[in-house]
Amino acid sequence: MKILLICTGNTCRSTMAEALLKQIIASDSTGVDVEVYSAGLAAIEGMPATEQAIKVMQEKGLNLSNHSSRLVSPDLLEADLILTMTLRHKQVLLRASSKLAEKTFTLKEYAGEKQELDILDPYGGSVDVYRATAEEIQKYLELAWERLTAGSS
Repeated sequence: MKILLICTGNTCRSTMAEALLKQIIASDSTGVDVEVYSAGLAAIEGMPATEQAIKVMQEKGLNLSNHSSRLVSPDLLEADLILTMTLRHKQVLLRASSKLAEKTFTLKEYAGEKQELDILDPYGGSVDVYRATAEEIQKYLELAWERLTAGSS
């Protein structure tokens, strides 16, 4: 299975989400074979993760120092599950291709949230803002992972 995580620039939210989801998968015992990728709808290819994202992920034992941003591409959209950071990201993808509708959700939506579906963008914020965003992403990734692996243990 391939999971694609999408935000705007692929230097903050989806980047942290990719690292966090890989950590969740690595600590899981269900044996589900999953590849995780991230990309941005308006990413500039080859940009590093923000300093704040790198620092917050270091606090969690994760290394983003080698991250290189990438723009969403047709081959990445072949993923089995696409999780976006906001409803707007999801809407942009669905306008581009209605074929994505069955496999594209906001992260919060896929995790079971019914109200506020957006993960706020920490870009330009302090390390504390990034830390709060990372905690929110991790919470919803854990819920999404539970949904994804239900019945496979």
